[in-house]
Amino acid sequence: MTLDELNDIDVLVIGAGNAAANAALAAREGGARRIALLESAPESARGGNSAFTGGAFRFVYESVDDLLTLAPDIADLDLPNIDFGTYTREQYFDDVGRLTEYRADPDLTEVLIGNSYEAALWLKRHGVRFQPALGRQAFRVDGKFRFWGGLACHILGGGAHLVETLHDALKRAEIGVVYQTQATALLCGGHGIEGVRALHGGRPVEIRAKSVVLACGGFESNPEMRARYLGPNWDLAKVRGTRFNTGWGHRMAMDVGAAVTGHWSGAHAVQWDMNAPEYGDLTVGDRFQKHNYPFGILVNAKGERFLDEGLDFHSFTYAKYGHEVLRQPGLFAWQVFDQKVVKLLRDEYRIARITKETANTLEELATKLTGVDPDGFLRTVREYNAAERPDAPFNPNVHDGLRTRGLRIDKTNWANRLDTPPYEAYGVTAGVTFTFGGLKVSTDAEVLDTSGAPIRGLYAAGEIVGGLYYHNYGSGTGLVAGVVFGRRAGEGAARLVAR
Repeated sequence: MTLDELNDIDVLVIGAGNAAANAALAAREGGARRIALLESAPESARGGNSAFTGGAFRFVYESVDDLLTLAPDIADLDLPNIDFGTYTREQYFDDVGRLTEYRADPDLTEVLIGNSYEAALWLKRHGVRFQPALGRQAFRVDGKFRFWGGLACHILGGGAHLVETLHDALKRAEIGVVYQTQATALLCGGHGIEGVRALHGGRPVEIRAKSVVLACGGFESNPEMRARYLGPNWDLAKVRGTRFNTGWGHRMAMDVGAAVTGHWSGAHAVQWDMNAPEYGDLTVGDRFQKHNYPFGILVNAKGERFLDEGLDFHSFTYAKYGHEVLRQPGLFAWQVFDQKVVKLLRDEYRIARITKETANTLEELATKLTGVDPDGFLRTVREYNAAERPDAPFNPNVHDGLRTRGLRIDKTNWANRLDTPPYEAYGVTAGVTFTFGGLKVSTDAEVLDTSGAPIRGLYAAGEIVGGLYYHNYGSGTGLVAGVVFGRRAGEGAARLVAR
C-alpha cells in the first residue's frame, strides 16, 4: 500500500506488530472495509517488539485435551512421561495478583485471563503454530517431564514466525501497511478522532480516518523518557527489541486529553548479554537473554551476590531482575554455573555472540570475570558453598526447597554448591523490553479521557495500554494481552464505523 491510497479509511492502526495486526484483522471480520496500518519502521524491521519475542504465550488450560486442540503434534509425544498439569483461571489470577502486588486493573485482568485460550485459538486460525515448551518450561527428571509456571506452549518460530504469519493474514484480508511513516498527532473534530498527522519520508502528511487504533508500543526505545520516568541509569540500559518504540503514541493520546494509568516508573527488564548491541538484532532475536540464573549464582563487580536467584521460577522473576542488575556498580553482573547444571542451560547460552568465560578452578575463573574483584568473588563462593542446606534433592521442575541458611542473602531453591568443574560464567547487563505505564482504556480497548469517558474513535492495544503490569510480569502475558485487546480494539472500531 502507498500513502496515496490512504483515503476514506475506516480503521487506521498505528503499529504493525502483534496487537496492531490482530486489531486490523478483527476490524475486517467486524465489517470494516478500508483498513490500513502505519508502521514507523521500514518493512525489513516491521513488527515492533513482537518480532523479537521468544513466543511465550500464557493461557488458561484445563487438561492436555485443550493443548491438543491448539497443538495437535503433542499427540506424537511420549505423553505418559509428560505431566502438563493445568493452568486454571484461579492460578492465572493468583499469579497476576502476586506479581503485580495486587495493583493490576481487575477488570482488564478479567478480560485478559478469560479470553486467553481463545486468543491462542484465534492465532491458530490465522496460521500461527504452537509447540510444547519442553526444555524451556519443563525438564526431564527421572525420565519424566513436568511443566511448571503456566507456560505449556510457545509459538513455533517465536516472534519472527508470529509477525510473518500475521502479515500473511493481513495480505489475505487485503489490508495494507504503509512503512516508514511516523504518526505524530491525532486529528480531532466534531466526531471525535478523525485521523492523524504523520511524517512520511520527512514530509508532513494528514491521513483522515473514521477511527484510530494506537498499537505502537511503549517508550522503551526513548532514552530521555526512560530517564524521566524510570529513573537514573535507565537511559544507559540496552533495548532488547525495536528501536522504533519511542513513546509517540503516549504523547499523541495525552495531547488530546487521554488519561494515563499504570506503573510509569516500571518496566520489563531482563538479564541481557553485556556486549549485546544497543538495540535488538533480528538475526539474534531474544537469544541475548540469559534466564537460567536460578540454577547458579549472580555476582556483581564486588564479587558479591545481590539477589535471591532461586526465589521463584525464572518466568516469574526474570522481568524484574534486570532492574537489580542495573542497580549494581558498572551496571553489570556475571552468572556462574558448574557442570552439574550446565546441561539445563537453554539454547541462548550456546550462541556464537556471547560473553562467556570457562575455567577448571574457581580461582582461575575469578581472574577471568572482567570487572569483578577476584577476592570478593572467591569469598562469596566459599561462603555460599559452606552455608547450611537441608537434605533435599535438586529438582528444576519444582520449588525444591534446596536452600541456604545464614547468608546475607539466602538462596531459596536450587541452591546446589558450586563444586563441579569446569565452571562457566556469562556476563550480563540490563535489557529493557517494554515500559509499564500507558493509556487508560475500557475493557473494550476504548481510550478514556481524564473524566473517564471514552474518546470517540480512539482505541489502544499492546504495550501502550497501562494498568496491567506493576513491579513485575509473568512471562507470556504480553502477547496474550496484545491479541485480546487488539481484537477488542478492532471490533470496537468496526462497530463505530458501522453506525
